Amino acid sequence: MEKNAILESLLQHRSIRKYQDKDIPQEVLERILEAGTRASNTGNMQVYSVVVTQSAEMKAKLSPLHFNQPMIKQAPVVLTVAADVARFQHWCEINGAERSYDNFLWFVCGCIDSMLFAQNMAVAAEAEGLGLCFLGTTLYMAKEIAEVLEMPKGVIPITTLTLGYPAEKPALTDRLPLQAVVHYEKYRKESDGDIRQLYYDTDHSELTKRLLEENQLPNLAQVFTRKRYTKKDNEAISARLLDFLKENGFLE
Repeated sequence: MEKNAILESLLQHRSIRKYQDKDIPQEVLERILEAGTRASNTGNMQVYSVVVTQSAEMKAKLSPLHFNQPMIKQAPVVLTVAADVARFQHWCEINGAERSYDNFLWFVCGCIDSMLFAQNMAVAAEAEGLGLCFLGTTLYMAKEIAEVLEMPKGVIPITTLTLGYPAEKPALTDRLPLQAVVHYEKYRKESDGDIRQLYYDTDHSELTKRLLEENQLPNLAQVFTRKRYTKKDNEAISARLLDFLKENGFLE
């Protein structure tokens, strides 16, 4: 792709949840995977791995762990990306090097590297004419997904991408204006009025109006905290993830 075409692809990104009944050629898939490995990563250690799921049997096992979202079974390819210190530690051990990476810092590094790897694959997939969707359910059910995919100690699922040729073209989702997320030189503290202005378009969108009607709530912030990502659920999922990190040696 030419430079402008790459930029246009990034600006036109949208989550695709419906796919054509069409396989992804192996050479296309391998180009996408290879592009992922070219992402920046910590110390060129590549503390990540990906499990490629294509069989109906394995998709059926993964589906309930992603709350039975239809695209898990419909997409021709499901990519489960994991933070992986197991491989690098194994290499260190057989070379007489000290075991140094089973700690929280390296879980964080693995998360960062996994997402850089995943995002490179996402950009490459769209360049190949494919659609994709990132699934946030992976961390919710990390232990169970790791068990299904037979991931060893030191390997933690971080995110999942479904890939396929699009069978839909949804509207672009709204984003906050640049001034909401960009700070020059120092972090800029916002007043209540600033925050209301930055979220004005989001708070008054047609989608928000529908969500408020459906949920019978006064504003979008309360839809998030009371319906979508509740404190109770957040704390329960956090506790499960912390336990899994302890089992894997990342936390004492």
